[in-house]
Amino acid sequence: MNIKETEPTIQNINRAIFEEDLSIVIDELINLYFEEVNKGKEENVRKQFVIDYINNSNISSQEIYNWLLNNQNDSNSIFLLGYFNNYGIEANINKQKALELYQKAAELENTAAQFDLAYLHIYGKGIDKSYDKVFELSLKLADREYPAGMNLLGYCYNVGIGTDVDKHKAVELYYKAANLGNIRAQCNLGLIYESGDGVEKDHDKVFELANKSANGKHSDGIGLLAYCYYNGLGTDTNFQMAFELYQEAANLGNDVAQYNLANMYEYGEGAEKNMSKAIYWYKKSAEQENLGAQAKLKSLLNGINLLGYCYYNGIGTEVNKQKAFELYNKAANLGNNRAQCNLALMYKNENFLKDDNKVFELSKKCSVGKHSGGINLLGYCYDNGIGTDIDTQKAFELYQEAANLGNKVAQHNLANMYEYGEGVKKNTNKAIYWYKKSAEQGYQNALNVLNNF
Repeated sequence: MNIKETEPTIQNINRAIFEEDLSIVIDELINLYFEEVNKGKEENVRKQFVIDYINNSNISSQEIYNWLLNNQNDSNSIFLLGYFNNYGIEANINKQKALELYQKAAELENTAAQFDLAYLHIYGKGIDKSYDKVFELSLKLADREYPAGMNLLGYCYNVGIGTDVDKHKAVELYYKAANLGNIRAQCNLGLIYESGDGVEKDHDKVFELANKSANGKHSDGIGLLAYCYYNGLGTDTNFQMAFELYQEAANLGNDVAQYNLANMYEYGEGAEKNMSKAIYWYKKSAEQENLGAQAKLKSLLNGINLLGYCYYNGIGTEVNKQKAFELYNKAANLGNNRAQCNLALMYKNENFLKDDNKVFELSKKCSVGKHSGGINLLGYCYDNGIGTDIDTQKAFELYQEAANLGNKVAQHNLANMYEYGEGVKKNTNKAIYWYKKSAEQGYQNALNVLNNF
């Protein structure tokens, strides 16, 4: 026998063994994943479960992804390829592709795909959502007695997704799923008992359900338990315990807990007052699009900037430019555009700080946030070669942008460019127009120019 003739056969056998093993691994992964779904585990926890399972399988995620691309023969492999696309595992995040693959697997009655498809229709970004599809899939899963389906259907009835609001049905479904151990449903039911919306208020039940959900490490459940301790719902008020629980939920990435933790740091409840930590957690929450945190952070940073302004100008206190610098710097580093602009002006005007590169860098940051003062200052940098080469065309464009936003200094600077034909063709009428716009806002330099025209 020719040895070379046997080599392809051995390779084929090894390939067959590998593919059979891989198919088994994928089937087991999806079954275990759906168990996590029915326990009510959160999205980030489910994702980490998938990654950990793959890492422990001795098969790389790249090998699995490559195999999935060429083996779309059953619903589990179709769903998993969609999952990889949804979460950017060995592929760029592609929500639309994930949606299509989930839909295909769901039509083959894949329960994991049905749940994740419904979830994507609720929370996914950049896709055409269908709340009717969410209700349809939730109903299908609930009819098969899956706790995740019952909880999701309860949510549909609770807020009116694909159906009319029906609080009583929501309570029934949450109750059933909660009794089956779904930690998300336990939290949802606790929230209903707290609000009394569709059921009589019962703080003891809120505390009991929050405890159950928290024991399952659901961040919303932990946050709800913290809320109970903070407000004395079903238990004695205990700020220290509330603080510790909010800290735990915040560390798990829960935006509401991050907001509440920041609030406790701000007012010194359950922990020593610490504005730096308060701002840190407001920022973490705001980054997750928590509207309350965004408003609070903006207010606090504006306050820090305003205090810096008071020290800089001696308003209600003695002039202290070092203190002003520290406050501007703190707010600027946390993204406050006004503070970035004020700090840039200090780097431009104060001899003890003079740094043209910092002026340019901070002006750019501020202009990205569409702060008219920052845009004007960036124009000034290009106009005068501060931290960059002189570019009067660029300066003109930036002055124009800031002037259109109503900035009186930019309006004066724009008029000046029209008057002398710098960065644009000389135009006296437009110069006068913009000088007048600036003067109407009380800018003295513009008034002086108009008096001399």
